[in-house]
Amino acid sequence: MPFAVYILGLGVFCLNTTEIMVAGLIPGISGDLGVSIAAVGYLVSIFAVGMVVGGPLLIVGLSRVPQKRSLVWLLVVFVAGQTLGALAHAYWVLVIARVLTALAASAFFGVGAAVCVRLVGAQRRGRAMSVLYGGMMVAQVVGLPVATFIQQHFGWRASFWIVDVLAVVCIAAVVWKVPAGGDIQTLDPGAEIAAFRNLRLWGAYATNALVIGSVVAGFTYLSPIYTDAAHFSASTVPVLFAAYGIATVVGNAIVGRYADRYMRPILFGGLIALTLVLAGFALAVSYQAPTVIATVLLGLIGLPLNPAMAARVMSVSNEGALVNTVNGSAINVGVVIGPWLGGLGISAGLGLSAPLWIGSAMALCGLLTLAPDLRWRTTESRPASKEAV
Repeated sequence: MPFAVYILGLGVFCLNTTEIMVAGLIPGISGDLGVSIAAVGYLVSIFAVGMVVGGPLLIVGLSRVPQKRSLVWLLVVFVAGQTLGALAHAYWVLVIARVLTALAASAFFGVGAAVCVRLVGAQRRGRAMSVLYGGMMVAQVVGLPVATFIQQHFGWRASFWIVDVLAVVCIAAVVWKVPAGGDIQTLDPGAEIAAFRNLRLWGAYATNALVIGSVVAGFTYLSPIYTDAAHFSASTVPVLFAAYGIATVVGNAIVGRYADRYMRPILFGGLIALTLVLAGFALAVSYQAPTVIATVLLGLIGLPLNPAMAARVMSVSNEGALVNTVNGSAINVGVVIGPWLGGLGISAGLGLSAPLWIGSAMALCGLLTLAPDLRWRTTESRPASKEAV
């Protein structure tokens, strides 16, 4: 695997740490800015809205810019937004910072995926995506628990500053190691827009939105679930987040290895398991041992479905930046809906198990969206069967 792919994975690590670390910073941000837990949870949804709306538009704006230059400028925008967040004195300033970093993150995912496939070829795109999304998983293992620990000892702003510094390092690494690729532009409008006429692509987008939405619905509120429902001490929360993150890395490595060959079985089996795990977590949310088990299982089978989902998108379309950016936008539709519904459940007095039940329902809906894909596969296999006879 080219070293440049791992550099892009480092970029994803920085971007995703910023996206998810709010889940571990809820107590600090809530107390410092004087807002409710649900309001801080909505910062995850706000980030997702920025990715949904701004990412594709930004990609179109960068259409004539070479891919490597786009990556560098997107990271510069991210650093600017992260700095603003670290200096935020009011909730609305933090909202603006989240939107800026989200715009950069969404477009970076799309361009980064296109660059990865260009470097490794279509036959290894599943593995390349596992490295790219591996940055996301490492963010679960390292970024989230470390940010939570730092918040508890030095304040939530310190977590923002550290990610800011890492992003600057990432800019230098991209400049140094990512091949320029000649004059390859970020976007080929004609070829990529044509891909959106394929209904199977939109079906894949729908599945991805529901899968990630189901995970994030529960994940966003894990910190209060651990302390207020399962009654773990605050010092144990980073350890639980680390266990969750390690599970995502293991799951991502397994899925990435087999995503190119067993994409559909991975998605079907993963969604069935995800539905059951979230429901079981909701039932046992007040008990510590089941909570630990559910945390590990959620990490193992939730976000690690990403390489298989990305491979499915590319298998029914192309490997272009716009297709991959819109995939990121579709995923973040789920990120918007999940925490929003979870917050509504909590605000309605349904308890901290509400986000988990909502996540289970979303995973079940995601499973149902795979049915048309199975039908298409059956239809495509019939002519071959008849010829064999």
